[in-house]
Amino acid sequence: MSNAFILNVSLEYEGERIDKYLSCAVSSLSRSAAAKLLEQGNVTVNSAPASKNYKCRPGDVISVLVPEPVPLEAKAENIPLDIVYEDNDLLVVNKPKGMVVHPAAGNYTGTLVNALLYHCGSSLSGINGVLRPGIVHRIDKDTSGLLIVAKNDRAHAGLARQIKEHSFERAYECVAHGNIKDDEFTVSRPIGRNPKDRKKMAVVYKNSKPAVTHIKVLKRYGSFTHLRCTLETGRTHQIRVHLAYIGHPIAGDEVYGPKKPVKGLNGQCLHAKHIGFVHPITGKWLEFESDLPEYFTQFLSKLENNLL
Repeated sequence: MSNAFILNVSLEYEGERIDKYLSCAVSSLSRSAAAKLLEQGNVTVNSAPASKNYKCRPGDVISVLVPEPVPLEAKAENIPLDIVYEDNDLLVVNKPKGMVVHPAAGNYTGTLVNALLYHCGSSLSGINGVLRPGIVHRIDKDTSGLLIVAKNDRAHAGLARQIKEHSFERAYECVAHGNIKDDEFTVSRPIGRNPKDRKKMAVVYKNSKPAVTHIKVLKRYGSFTHLRCTLETGRTHQIRVHLAYIGHPIAGDEVYGPKKPVKGLNGQCLHAKHIGFVHPITGKWLEFESDLPEYFTQFLSKLENNLL
């Protein structure tokens, strides 16, 4: 059932953009949701369709129709999986570059979750809901490598506890811009939403969480450096943000690095290579290493042979 609102603009909102006004006047609406309603033609001002750039005037009568949300459920899809380890409680998969972990706006099919539902059936934990079954932690679409999946809620809770306590080992390899001089060092800077761009993360000291990345140089290639980055914490985009913060963004990262693409790369050169944890049911220590994928080794080969 849809919800309808009739709003009368008061003097204090004179000149306010309509999407911002709606997010203030209707508590359940974010500004982006309001903008979407405007695009869909679900908002009128004085009985006429409203544009997203409309500036409110005192006395305006705004009608808003908020459609009932359509329930979403991830569907099983027969997509091949590179399974590194599997038992009755969990599995470790090697996610390819370019695959989204779970369904979200714009990506409801072809995700890792769609593949997992086909492989595991109903044997996935439900703690994170119908769109993220089994997902304990995530890696970006353009990050390849190891990811752990819980088959039941008990395993999920045990793994999540280890992540929270920082006893869950995760190490990545990447290639960063520039010649990094220190052989080993640690970046300890808090990360939160970028106040200037809410789609990005940033090193900020307000509304942020502690973030610690341990970095080791594996090899230098003049204008690029091959690194191993070990996470002590697991914030969104942590390695990408920390490396950009110190002036050495990941090669191919067009969000936090140079907008100009790096020749031979499509997306950032970042691979989740190592994972280690205590099995949440058996108590046994497990650890796994993933070989660097072809896109990564080819890029290293070009650097080695001065082809870039």
